[in-house]
Amino acid sequence: MPRVIFEGETHAEIVAQVKRWLASLDQDEDGQITVQQAIVQGAGLTKDALRIVAAAAPKPIAQNDIVKALTDMGYKATDATAERLVDGLGSVDELTGGSVVKTVSQRGRNAVYEMNVTVAKQILKALHGT
Repeated sequence: MPRVIFEGETHAEIVAQVKRWLASLDQDEDGQITVQQAIVQGAGLTKDALRIVAAAAPKPIAQNDIVKALTDMGYKATDATAERLVDGLGSVDELTGGSVVKTVSQRGRNAVYEMNVTVAKQILKALHGT
């Protein structure tokens, strides 16, 4: 029987893991996600990075009120930015009937593909010593 296990030190960590897992179910049939979903997932990654950096700090620093406040501010800023971007894209989507966001998404996929080819060529050059 299939099982899903989430592990974390706090309830919030487990909830974040569940949210990421549920977000992965939102992909299209071809594995693509919407721009809005990408923004939300990117915000989640940023918050995970903040949590990891805070957890990696020595205990006296990690438990310092200033560090806790800065981490909390980072979470709030990330959430607010993601929310505004998603709202803004929603407005652009409504005004243009989805054509602008769709075009940008397609161009973004092409740019990533082209960038990956460039990176691959550089890696091959480095491996071959040329």
